[in-house]
Amino acid sequence: MSNISISTALSGLNAASTAISVVGNNLANLNTTGYKNVAVSFEDMVSQYTYGSPNKQVGLGVNTPNTTSQFSQGALQGSSGPFDAAINGNGFFVVKDPATNQTLLTRDGSFQSDLKGNLVTANGLAVQGWQAAADGTINAGGPVTGLTVPVGGTYPPVPTTSFSLAANLNAAAAAGSTFTQQIQAVDSLGNSVPLTVTFSPATPAVAGSWTYTVTMPAALGSAGGTTPVSVGTGALAFDANGNLTTPAPGGPPPVPIALTIPTLADGATIGSPAGTINWSVYNPDGTTKLTQFAAPSAASVNTQDGQPASELTGVGIGADGKIQATYSNGLQKLVGQLALGSVQNPQSLLSVSNNNFALSGGSSALTIGESGTGGRGLIQGQSLESSTVDVATQFSNLLVFQRSYQANSRVITASDELVQDTMALIK
Repeated sequence: MSNISISTALSGLNAASTAISVVGNNLANLNTTGYKNVAVSFEDMVSQYTYGSPNKQVGLGVNTPNTTSQFSQGALQGSSGPFDAAINGNGFFVVKDPATNQTLLTRDGSFQSDLKGNLVTANGLAVQGWQAAADGTINAGGPVTGLTVPVGGTYPPVPTTSFSLAANLNAAAAAGSTFTQQIQAVDSLGNSVPLTVTFSPATPAVAGSWTYTVTMPAALGSAGGTTPVSVGTGALAFDANGNLTTPAPGGPPPVPIALTIPTLADGATIGSPAGTINWSVYNPDGTTKLTQFAAPSAASVNTQDGQPASELTGVGIGADGKIQATYSNGLQKLVGQLALGSVQNPQSLLSVSNNNFALSGGSSALTIGESGTGGRGLIQGQSLESSTVDVATQFSNLLVFQRSYQANSRVITASDELVQDTMALIK
């Protein structure tokens, strides 16, 4: 029986040694971003029956311990990296190894941009998600792909296609008086083109009747000269409550006033299609932007949708994993969105180093979707997830496993003494 007792104690030594190694690995990854604490569980070996009786069993030791990653939530810490991201809840970032084309999962959101603008992990794996279309829309129902972010460069100008003006025209204005307001439109080269809207009471005076004229500077026209170029004229009419009635709203949606902008002296154009710009005099719900009350003529708001050329000032990951590019003119453009993968039994995943996991034969199918959908957590930009290793727990486990190792070593010592005593009987 001494051989059996020594073998049993050796299995205990091996198990305790493995458990201590797991504790050591946990403590070594105390500061590893997104690291999940690994727990150890033991199970005994099949017992040996003596004399064929189930009541006379002798255990044969302990198996090599099982190790299981505990996918509990780690604390989220603020970060200064523009592409850093963390997951608050379930799920994994999806990355792909360009060398093997293997899809991997990670909780480590320490991402960065390479020289070509590809969004990658610290080890060069391509971060997966959905690239935004030119108009800034994202098809999250489509397949995921590697993400590319802008690196330097200039955002092209966006010519003005429409403008609006919220203003009151004084119902008591005298005939011959005028009220003007200027709109700074943008042409296809990014130049500012001032459009002047001039309002005048109708002549002869008719209650509630006005005329408007929209002009641009003569110097910008292809013909040159000194006379401002008219790009639109018309009549306005208000009812007894000061609400605009002519032109009628039409629609829905309300129909704007179409203005015709000629090609400019430098060949630039305004509008879409080129040469046509819309003046919105009604809100989307059909209420008027222009009123006629007995109050001084004044404009409260004027807006236009053009943008001059601008320089890239920053790119970063924001809420829900959306990647936004910011330009010097204040424009923000959506360029992509991170994808999240989920596995029903994450404990089945295989750790493949560098904070990555791979699916095993026992893993459920990988499903990919947006942040906050399908049981997946929320992506938080400018943050990183801390390791879930608890120092106090690990030190407690270390003491327990150390005592286990010592106890099993004492069993070997005692068994050896029994063997020596038996050998002494022969002498």
